[in-house]
Parts: sequence; structure tokens; C-alpha cells
Amino acid sequence: MKQHLDTAIRILRAGGVIAYPTETVYGLGCDPFDEAAVTRLLAIKDRPVAKGLILLAADLDQLDGLVTLTPAQHRELASVWPAPVTYLLPATERVPAWIRGTHHKVAVRVGPHPVARALARGLGTPLVSTSANRAGRPAARNRFLAARNLGADVDFVVTGQCHPLARPSTIIDLESGRVLR
Repeated sequence: MKQHLDTAIRILRAGGVIAYPTETVYGLGCDPFDEAAVTRLLAIKDRPVAKGLILLAADLDQLDGLVTLTPAQHRELASVWPAPVTYLLPATERVPAWIRGTHHKVAVRVGPHPVARALARGLGTPLVSTSANRAGRPAARNRFLAARNLGADVDFVVTGQCHPLARPSTIIDLESGRVLR
């Protein structure tokens, strides 16, 4: 498995797009700071850049410098994560516009899935996390469906099992406390 993860990380660092297991479905990911990789991912998904993307971090420390948190907010997130909960947090200027979209906040998650967290840890930065499917199509729940549905558009499909969550992660705006999904 380590060799498999090392291959995926090399591909991410080289500007590639991968499919990988997450909490509910296979995710589509790339290095969020590589504009060409994100542009390619958005084209695969047929997703407008204005919507923004989720960043999946290995741990809360990976978000340092990317989001602005009060000490109380930091403690709150530290008590919740890792969990299949995505928070909207105030983004710093270090978060590229192609990740934020038209928003001043960025969606971030420290998920409980060990493979997804290992990828972010190996990359050394959070990675893009969006479902591995084309617009209007069902998301893939295993690597075979991800490979079949995305074909040569992705550079690598990471082996692993999705956790059996019934629905996508909850999205919460940390500042307002409002649950968006």
C-alpha cells in the first residue's frame, strides 16, 4: 500500500489528477496550489470555478496560514476533527481564487479516512476533494467505477475502500453555525 500511495503522491506533485477513496465516495483530487491541475480537474467535472472546491487536510496544522481562526474556533475544530464534517472558514490570501471560487471562505475537512489523510500528509498540503464523477452523474463508490467513469481523464486511481457513510459530509459555516448540507 505504501508504494501505491507514494505513486499517487508523485503524480499529485507532478500536477496530476487522481481518484481516491474518501468517507462516502471516491474523490477526485489534485494539488490545490497547481492552477493547471485544478483547471483540469474542473474540466473533468464540468464544474465552474466560481463554486469553489473543498480542501481535505491530514490534520488541523495543515490549515495554518490558509484560514483565520480564533483560539476558540481552533479548539472547537480540534475537538471535532477528524470527522466527516466540512467547515467553511475565513480564507487567507494564500488560498488561491481557483479554490475559493467567488467566496471569501474556503471549505475544509480533516476527514477520518486513513488513505485520504495519508495523501494529504504525503503531499505536505491539503488536497482538493470533490466527488469523482462528471456533472449530473452518480459518484463512484469504488475504484473500479471511478476508473470506468473517468477513464484516461485521471492519472491514477488509488486502491482503497470508501467508508460506508450514507451521505456526503455535513457542511457547516463555522462563523454563523449554519448547516448548509
